[in-house]
Amino acid sequence: MDILEINPPGDSLDYLDDEAWNELIENIPERYHFNLADTTAKTDENKALLGVFYKDPTSFLTVDEPNFFLKIDPLIHFSLGDDFKNNGTVFQNTRGIQIRGTIDKKVYFHTSIFENQQGFLNYFEDEISRINAIPGQGFFRPYSSGVINGLKGWDFLNARAYGGFKISPSIDLQLGHSRHFIGNGMRSLLLSDYAHNYFYLQLNTKIWKFHYQNTFAELSADSSKDLSGNNLLPKKYMATHYLNFQASPRFSIGLFESVIFSRTNHFEFQYLNPVILYRSVEQFLDSPDNAMLGFNIQWIPKNGWQLYSQLLIDELRTGEAFSGNGWWGNKTGFQVGLKLFDPFKISGLMIQVEHNTVRPYTYAHRSEDINSKPVTSYSHFNQPLAHPYGANFRETIFNFKYRLHKNINASTILLFSKYGHSDSANVGRDILLNYESRQSDFGNFIGQGLTNSIFAFHFNTSWQFFPNYYIDLKWIFRNQSVENESTIHTNYFGVGLRANIHQQHALF
Repeated sequence: MDILEINPPGDSLDYLDDEAWNELIENIPERYHFNLADTTAKTDENKALLGVFYKDPTSFLTVDEPNFFLKIDPLIHFSLGDDFKNNGTVFQNTRGIQIRGTIDKKVYFHTSIFENQQGFLNYFEDEISRINAIPGQGFFRPYSSGVINGLKGWDFLNARAYGGFKISPSIDLQLGHSRHFIGNGMRSLLLSDYAHNYFYLQLNTKIWKFHYQNTFAELSADSSKDLSGNNLLPKKYMATHYLNFQASPRFSIGLFESVIFSRTNHFEFQYLNPVILYRSVEQFLDSPDNAMLGFNIQWIPKNGWQLYSQLLIDELRTGEAFSGNGWWGNKTGFQVGLKLFDPFKISGLMIQVEHNTVRPYTYAHRSEDINSKPVTSYSHFNQPLAHPYGANFRETIFNFKYRLHKNINASTILLFSKYGHSDSANVGRDILLNYESRQSDFGNFIGQGLTNSIFAFHFNTSWQFFPNYYIDLKWIFRNQSVENESTIHTNYFGVGLRANIHQQHALF
């Protein structure tokens, strides 16, 4: 679940303390705060509910003392709709609570917990079956309503929490259980918030034009459904460096590196070095770890324009890269995107176009047994840590957002994608497979295997009838055609009520 949060351009922090939040809000034009209430609204105790609640109209309960700040809010998302192509009821019943605050303006904390019962669209259910997990979630179990006959889905709990403090004006330390996103796009090929939450320690250093972020995380090599009984999930670990250089107010470039590794009951302490290149550590250790390198670029060529791009290098041999022979080991990904604000002089309109492509076998790794799942794949809880498709795909996304009125927003997403898949062979899409089981060393190309072509149309309009409380109308039309096989159709219409939770898009 995504609570109401917003990331500054080029910044990978998932959450912001209130001081940073308000600073961010002041620097983004109000008409671009889609699905975001006015967090700078003034407190008016005369209008408070029962003299206690909603003193701040954007928050259920607020405590604002000189050395202590606290906000408590309910988290609600109820929705109900029908997939007319499949005669299936799709629903969501989410209840939760969010608590965040600061102490002495140096220590900050955030926690949110959700209880969920949900029935998903047909293609989402197919993904759950394929990876044996609900994307973005952890443990889950079947659900059958005791009130409405025939209403079935999944029951799952989700919790996020973190705490942090400012070691100095330039250095911030954070410890928590959540997920992160690096980039400016709808997708990230470096690190996305698609997978389940994980335990992490993060160090952020901001000096001059540099923002340097170190993240160390504990991940799960399997999902809870992969093991029987109450067995402890096998662990693996991730260490990342991200250095962003703001060369000018309009241009920034970031260098990203990560390594996924597994040790018996302990972290590889050499990866704690915050300034060394992980490839060097790999060579010192003669290790079997999975290291990757990436770049993240943002450029504002003119007011109202934002260009962004990512390049991921999992493995690359320059002699093979331009030969055209389809060598399997050239494992790379590329993203390019453009955002336009107020295009054609239409105030309140934002248009975003994004293209992503990833070569076969990227993010995957190897294990001693060719038929076993590699522990060191770029995944957590059977879910990709980057793009939802894994690898072996191309996609183009068009995203339109428009503020029709102060409290009415509309958005439309068009998705065109193609990926190659096979249930019987490793064609490079499934990052949970051992890449040693590939079919061929040469002749590999993006989309190999059975071609899956997807067209999806998502439309949503939201009415904010109270700060951070919304009524939604949603329409999803999706066709997925599989080469020489059937076509999967989806035509969903639904309504919903949500409070303090972002609108969600199940983009597959």
